Amino acid sequence: MMSTLRTAIVTGAASETGLGRATAARYAEDGWAIVVLDLDGEASAKVAAEIGNAYDVPAFGTSVDVADESSVARAHDAIAAEVASGALPAVGALANIAGITSPVPFLETTLDLWNKVMAVNATGTYLVTKAFLPEMIENGWGRIVNMSSVSAERGGGVFGKVPYSSAKAAVLGFTKSLARELGDCGVTVNAVAPGAADTAIRVGSTSEQEAAIAASIPLGRVATTREVASVITFLSSEDAAYLTGTTIDINGGSHMH
Repeated sequence: MMSTLRTAIVTGAASETGLGRATAARYAEDGWAIVVLDLDGEASAKVAAEIGNAYDVPAFGTSVDVADESSVARAHDAIAAEVASGALPAVGALANIAGITSPVPFLETTLDLWNKVMAVNATGTYLVTKAFLPEMIENGWGRIVNMSSVSAERGGGVFGKVPYSSAKAAVLGFTKSLARELGDCGVTVNAVAPGAADTAIRVGSTSEQEAAIAASIPLGRVATTREVASVITFLSSEDAAYLTGTTIDINGGSHMH
């Protein structure tokens, strides 16, 4: 195992098949201590323990509602206490992965759905980043990686229509603006924009839909969660020190600028 120097926080990381869990595991594989944050605190603690034991790194899990400022503050304080006690090293990376989709045609959307999707995907990225950024600035080193989507760049598809695409486009603007603002702070801010990946977001899709998705991708398949996670952990590494304000597309060639 590599010596553990920093902690990586991953939101939305308690799902068995999600990008968050795969990302937390990939950080641990690279020697990072990890924090698993999700709505389900019990599941977060369980996943953190499993990953920590598997890779022999410090790990902590707790609950958070990324769209609720007080919930984010409680999670921040719990993590700060772990760092202060020496159970975790200083926070060095934040992967804002928690998100929900909106597979509903525009005229069938409600204001409640719009607000909920924006709150989790966009406002959640803002709140969690704002909570943990001060420590990174104080330490002179940090990596923030935000989860956008190919839907933000070319419009929504089967599983993420107008509210989701709009929220993920907001994440791109947030990423670029914050990266410019933090240029001299030692903290980089980047985004990833995955296309179709083998996550629970497509649960309930038909075989015809799955075949159509694969056929639309030049590489002929969807991404694995590890492939997406590996880009996130690269952006969190020393090797990515000169990348900021960048969006990396991970879509098998399905969206070529």
